[in-house]
Amino acid sequence: MKTVAITGASGFVGSNLKNYFSNLGFKVVGIKREELKDSKKLTKTVEESEFIINLAGANIINRWTDSYKKLLYSSRIDTTKALIEAMKKAEKKPKLFISTSAVGIYKNRSCYDEENFEYSDGFLANLCKDWEKEALKANELGIRTAIFRFGIVLGKGGALSKMLTPFKLGVGGTIGDGNQYFSFIHIDDLLNAYKFIYENSSLEGIFNLAAPISTTNKGLTKALGKALHRPTILPIPQFVLNLVFSEGAKVLTDGQCVIPKRLLDSGFIFENSSIKEAIEKSLK
Repeated sequence: MKTVAITGASGFVGSNLKNYFSNLGFKVVGIKREELKDSKKLTKTVEESEFIINLAGANIINRWTDSYKKLLYSSRIDTTKALIEAMKKAEKKPKLFISTSAVGIYKNRSCYDEENFEYSDGFLANLCKDWEKEALKANELGIRTAIFRFGIVLGKGGALSKMLTPFKLGVGGTIGDGNQYFSFIHIDDLLNAYKFIYENSSLEGIFNLAAPISTTNKGLTKALGKALHRPTILPIPQFVLNLVFSEGAKVLTDGQCVIPKRLLDSGFIFENSSIKEAIEKSLK
């Protein structure tokens, strides 16, 4: 039986990946936080795994105090460093390593793909750059390495469950003017992308994990209101989010437009290409 080991396996994406790969006949091993500090145990897990998925990281949608920023950084970089160290020591190395990043690495000026882009230089973008740099060290060990830059993942649970309450109460609305980009991917497409990369052994490097038809915060608001049959007339002023999340509000107010060019060019087919499809499927 083939083994896939996952860090961050208890989160929304991780728990979905566990079920998905279990159903495909894999043995799925969740790498716990304490195991990351036990070099011997971690190396053994790495040696026994054909495929490693790195998802670990503290929740990005939160109030970014100085101490929380340190946690955002260490929960991603230190985890990845520990995995790379274990891969170095492992006599039998995994065939594939897929690490995570975010579309927040890009500026918000235009629509970007993996070949034509501008990087941003804020905290989130720099965190992503450092995270990717660390993960790509697996390449140097002869391990096929892919990095998935996530848009907001939509499905039953996750980010969507946090958005639903105000909409159900009829007080949902755009954030600010609603014109900021909103890159998203439905959980089913995300899961299929992992399988797609696993099965296509020539694929490696950076992949944008976002639906091919981009939208804005206004487009998301409209789709949610329509699906829930609720009004969406009350915008949430940006200063309110700044009060709640401080610098972390940027995740909600400063979106990116992203095209999954490399997945599309490789023949990957999205089941949920538009925000309407992704919302309707998530609320079924």
